[in-house]
Amino acid sequence: MDIIVEIRRRHAVQKQSISAIAREMGLSRPTVRKHLNTVAEPSYERAQPVPPKLGQFADQLTQWLEEDGKLARPRRRTAHRLFEGLQEIGYGGAYDSVQRFVKRWKSRHHGPKLTEAFVPLLFMAGDACQFDWSHEQVELGGILQNIKVAHFRMAYSRQMFVVAYPRETQEMVLEAHNRAFAFFGGVPARLIYDNLKTVVEAVLTGKARQFNRRFLCLANHYLFEPVACTPASGWEKGQVENQVGNIREWLFTPLARFASFVELNDWLATRCQELAQRRHPVIPPPSKRL
Repeated sequence: MDIIVEIRRRHAVQKQSISAIAREMGLSRPTVRKHLNTVAEPSYERAQPVPPKLGQFADQLTQWLEEDGKLARPRRRTAHRLFEGLQEIGYGGAYDSVQRFVKRWKSRHHGPKLTEAFVPLLFMAGDACQFDWSHEQVELGGILQNIKVAHFRMAYSRQMFVVAYPRETQEMVLEAHNRAFAFFGGVPARLIYDNLKTVVEAVLTGKARQFNRRFLCLANHYLFEPVACTPASGWEKGQVENQVGNIREWLFTPLARFASFVELNDWLATRCQELAQRRHPVIPPPSKRL
């Protein structure tokens, strides 16, 4: 309660701004805003017990969350990245336990809960693949270049495939799909995209889209259903959105150096095969399934 009093005093009496109070007291601005409207002494819910396997790693996880809380939002680690970090130091529990811990921690330290709700997306095996582009820097033949990387992400298995190009033309979009289907050894029922011009010519009412005719020829050849996201709703293909940041950290940091696009793409395909051997965040390995 003393922190609340100090915040309200600084704001009402000393006329300090929310940003100044947050900076000087080491708090987030949402926390300051919440306490400015707090008059009665806050009540606290009984803490949920920490799962046994996570217990010995709770301090480390809390430390990481506190460190990430000081960074800009795009640089903070996701619950899945934190889960992988715990695995590297010996954690053998489930991803769900880490996810719940992170959610509770953020609800206590980052202001009031959001009123907006989302329905979790569930996928069947072979049902959906998500697609996106990213911009990366590499050194090819001794020359620093900005390149485009096509990202594919199988929504059920989490298997990924990435391939690099000098530009983002339609020919390269089509060629990337050919490579991805050969890598996966099959074609998913649906491909989920942003409304990029090489795929979507016009956004109509609701989910209706006018797809590019040349792109529809590709879809017709492979017999997959193209699906375009609602504008400004990146969560509809959130797996590949997260993959873009992960791949940048895993494969393009520090600077990747290759003689040509051929060598770069051969290396990327090999790394995707290696990453596919990681433990699935939700589905247990065959020996542990009931």
